[in-house]
Amino acid sequence: MIRADALAYGLGELQTDCVIGVATVAGAGVVALGHHHSGLLGNNDELVSRILAAGLRSGEPLWRLPLGKEYTKLIESQVADIKNSGGKTAGTITAAAYLEKFVGITPWVHLDIAGTAWGFTEKSYVPKGPSGIGVRTLLELVRNWKKFD
Repeated sequence: MIRADALAYGLGELQTDCVIGVATVAGAGVVALGHHHSGLLGNNDELVSRILAAGLRSGEPLWRLPLGKEYTKLIESQVADIKNSGGKTAGTITAAAYLEKFVGITPWVHLDIAGTAWGFTEKSYVPKGPSGIGVRTLLELVRNWKKFD
């Protein structure tokens, strides 16, 4: 819920072209993708494509997971505006659907690093422990940044 507050506050106070989050929201990303790909969810195909390409160029594999009405329905509530969890089913996706509610039409991407935040796979460039996953992708994205049309 703190991330939702941060998104709402940041978008209300700052003028941004887009929002990119890198975190493990529900821990369910590791169930879906294991330790080899970070999950990617977003509301803007152009931004998603840019980040997928940056991840490919930087050696940080990403896999896009779906968002949509079917998943948003899982966070509907009888007693609140929305629930912050859709339960066990599609945990990564429903966590992102929750965050999506706070970004409105701003181009947004969430990278779920539940399975890749620690160096579980042997790579010469990822030492034991925290992997720093996402940093190379974001640097590659920024180096080649172009404003949205």
